[in-house]
Amino acid sequence: MTIQADEAPSGVRPVTLTVTAEPATHPNTRISATLGGEKQGLAERLALGLFILVPFAALLAAAPVAWGWGLGWRDVLIAAAMYFLTCHGVTVGYHRFFTHRSFKTGRALKIAMAVAGSLAVEGPVVRWVADHRKHHKFSDQDGDPHSPWRYGETVPALLKGLWWAHMGWLFDGEQTPQHIYAPDLVKDRDIRTVSRLFWLWTLLSMLIPPLIGGLLSWSWQGAVTAFFWGSLVRVALLHHVTWSINSICHAVGSRPFRSRDRSGNVWWLAVLSCGESWHNLHHADPTAARHGVLRGQVDSSARLIRWFEQAGWARDVRWPDAGRIAARRAA
Repeated sequence: MTIQADEAPSGVRPVTLTVTAEPATHPNTRISATLGGEKQGLAERLALGLFILVPFAALLAAAPVAWGWGLGWRDVLIAAAMYFLTCHGVTVGYHRFFTHRSFKTGRALKIAMAVAGSLAVEGPVVRWVADHRKHHKFSDQDGDPHSPWRYGETVPALLKGLWWAHMGWLFDGEQTPQHIYAPDLVKDRDIRTVSRLFWLWTLLSMLIPPLIGGLLSWSWQGAVTAFFWGSLVRVALLHHVTWSINSICHAVGSRPFRSRDRSGNVWWLAVLSCGESWHNLHHADPTAARHGVLRGQVDSSARLIRWFEQAGWARDVRWPDAGRIAARRAA
């Protein structure tokens, strides 16, 4: 069986995944790059809920705390550095490289991007990629893991769908089959190892900010405030920005390009999403390394890929040229 993960433009070789027919074995014997296999157990659901609710509660408490105690330039810089490191780990690594193969690179950068994306605490790399490839295959149709239109187009249905697309889908016990949607990553020993060590990257992501804050201030208070802002608040903010691409960017926004779904461009999310909220062009041309292609559209992920290319770390980058952009313009 052959699965084409993305629609490729004319003259560009598409990303094609060839999968042999699934053997008639017990489901538990399927190859999985995620500990626990394809189904979510109770422990995983509880852990998932913990990592959603605790950082979100910290985010809600952030405003009053900011005017009280424990927020200084040290905490802001630590949180910002961790935020954009992990955000680009997802946008450049998880998304544009591993999911859509927008460019090629060597082993060292491949592993580094997988680890940086894992530090965002959005799930193991192989599971994330499998979910996103399935999303593109069925975008805003039956089979899409997180379409806000799954319940209909009335206001109550859309509100319910937005909740589902934003975070409800994360609790779906039936996981996307990794051996079907990400067989290339399942077979990659390096990425399979990084994916199975997700618990370690989560732990490091939580501990790095307080470690830096404690060493810089040489105090426990510096470690505690850095943990609050650089770990809890940073993870919560990044989670909700990422989930907003699934929910908000498939419900509202401008649509200057033709796509077979309802993906839109939402400008006010561009900086925090590292360029991912220029979502309409992405769905019109999924393998493109740049999403913000129009004047004034900030896309820091594309800039980072350009720097990788200039340093010789990235090659065969799929930059959208003028003809490629014009061909996807909406009438």
